[in-house]
Amino acid sequence: MLIFDAHLDLALNGVDWNRDLRQCVDDIRAQETTLEMTEKGRQNNVLSFPELQFSKVAVCLTTLLARQEQPINHAFGWTSPHACYAMAHAHLAYYRAMQADGYLKMLRTRSDLKFHFDAYQANPNTTPLGFILTMEGADPLLTPKTVFEFHEAGLRALGLTHYGTNRYGGGTRSEVGLSLDAIELLKYCDELNVTIDMTHLSDVSFWQVAKHFRGRVHASHQNARAICNWQRQFSDEQIRFVIDRDGVLGVSMDVIMLQDGFVRGVTKPVVTLERAVDQIDHVCQLSGSIRHVGIGTDLDGGYGFEQTPADLNRYRDLQSLVAIMQRRGFPQPDIHAFFNGNWMRFFNEALPE
Repeated sequence: MLIFDAHLDLALNGVDWNRDLRQCVDDIRAQETTLEMTEKGRQNNVLSFPELQFSKVAVCLTTLLARQEQPINHAFGWTSPHACYAMAHAHLAYYRAMQADGYLKMLRTRSDLKFHFDAYQANPNTTPLGFILTMEGADPLLTPKTVFEFHEAGLRALGLTHYGTNRYGGGTRSEVGLSLDAIELLKYCDELNVTIDMTHLSDVSFWQVAKHFRGRVHASHQNARAICNWQRQFSDEQIRFVIDRDGVLGVSMDVIMLQDGFVRGVTKPVVTLERAVDQIDHVCQLSGSIRHVGIGTDLDGGYGFEQTPADLNRYRDLQSLVAIMQRRGFPQPDIHAFFNGNWMRFFNEALPE
């Protein structure tokens, strides 16, 4: 089954974590073991470019991610907006370099997306991974108008916040609302037809975006609070909002969003990919159909298989979702819609002509 993954942090891995994603998964793990890299997520990666190709990932959204914060105690995080701006351009340069070497292909328009997906279906072993550029957290935008510069470079989706608060509003683990700059930024995104990713918004910020933004919305990697009960997940009311705006929600494979009570670095994953299908079913029950749910793995998003379902050791294991969904009564067209069809439809509508 061809995969459209709505959330990967490829440049975070290639630049911030200094991984050579041209290598296979086992070689990256071996290198980090040899170099005695013991930070959480090291030696446990689940993806690389060869792995994504083997797993039949045709299209993804991949991020520009540079988060501003004062205490820097992990592999990413920057102390000034200017450093965030510079790191976003470093991520952009990484994608351009990988495109020049034939590993990636940027998709800017509807015709780009259709042409690429058709080419991938015909030649999956030789067609590069197509990507739509997104920004996770608006910290790299020095002013709201900076979005025009990144849009010119290919930016087509934007999440205002990440963890904590930034200059544009409140994110995960906060209950801060939007700033005045965020209202202006949303206006420009509407003008540019940039879709807003509702993922990582605080509850307060979520409903302010709902009020102020009239363009397309989606949730790239977002699970249900009814299944894993903490603020990072959406309430059923928030899920219904995305559904009512004809958006799509991507099921994340981060176990902190699947296993209730999971504590990073303390708890071991016990849930399996069966729980991910619970997430799919939950959105289907709220919407009445499969139309509004897809894949948004967030795999290797600052963690590895120590923080994935117990039966997911590398990216290819996602393909086992097909058998689980079949066993649970999902018809084949619905499985196809989940794996790629829903995101294809959404971005065929949301991307510029």
